[in-house]
Amino acid sequence: MRDYIIMTDSCCDLSQQEVEELDLTVLPLSFTIEGKTLWNTPDHADMSPEEFFAKIAAGADCTTAAVNVGQFTDAMEKVLQEGKDILCVCFSSALSTTYQSACIAAEDLREKYPEAKILVIDSLSASRGQGMLLYRAVRERREKNLTIDELDAYVRSIIQSQCHWFIVDDLNHLKRGGRVSSTAALVGTMLGIKPVMHTDDAGTLKNVTKARGRKAALKALAQKLADTVMHTDSEGRLTPVSKARGTKAALRALVDKVGEIGVEPEKNQPMLICHANCPESVEYVKGLLKERFGVTDVRDEFIGPVIGAHTGCGTLGLFFVGTER
Repeated sequence: MRDYIIMTDSCCDLSQQEVEELDLTVLPLSFTIEGKTLWNTPDHADMSPEEFFAKIAAGADCTTAAVNVGQFTDAMEKVLQEGKDILCVCFSSALSTTYQSACIAAEDLREKYPEAKILVIDSLSASRGQGMLLYRAVRERREKNLTIDELDAYVRSIIQSQCHWFIVDDLNHLKRGGRVSSTAALVGTMLGIKPVMHTDDAGTLKNVTKARGRKAALKALAQKLADTVMHTDSEGRLTPVSKARGTKAALRALVDKVGEIGVEPEKNQPMLICHANCPESVEYVKGLLKERFGVTDVRDEFIGPVIGAHTGCGTLGLFFVGTER
């Protein structure tokens, strides 16, 4: 049986330490800011997250680019020349052309290396949701010594249990991306409305609720941790679901509901957080998770520049395992 590696792209937003721990091969996407094109790598070698989000907060424009076919071809061929197979898990095809590039490269290389297996998976995930999928994949591989085909089947089988919930602090970034109108962005900013969003079954972002004020939005995010286990949109976009006006009493009731609907915090499954330079919000959410769910294994990391360019500063994402998206 041939050995194989797990390949992915830098939109998984895993830290360099996590990449090394999981033994992943990570191909970087790129971003262009202030006229310079830089790599979005796990070690943030080209630009620190703090510097990046400071520039974004100051109004710098940033564009991004997917991993292209040539990058995938070069990286994959090096692995194939070592006699190894490849399982490649990519950023959601609904949000990037990275997956399509990987598929094209794999198809071309299969003709040159007919004995090799190159399996490409659309994670339908974003940021550390993609990262959590990789965490689960590596753990399953190590515990059960899975073949590449077995791991491929396992990863595909758990994608729809990957729950992604975000709050977005800056409506202007959603306006630029066409998620909200200019009028909605202006009025929402004036009223202090913070959208709560999630990644749905098709891997696209959907706006699921709005909260007035950042703390209310964070509470709504914790609320959705309970609600998500029961329902998620199946079309893969960001759509409004409800208004979040959390009070402490309502939040306690919602958190109690989490235990009733099977999130299974007693198993202490790792939950992941990504954030756009808002450490206070991270600690607030961690406190809620520990207090209400008993979860202590919560791993956080900055949102990378490629995703951060579209979400802006203050965004926070929470990723966990549920019975559906």
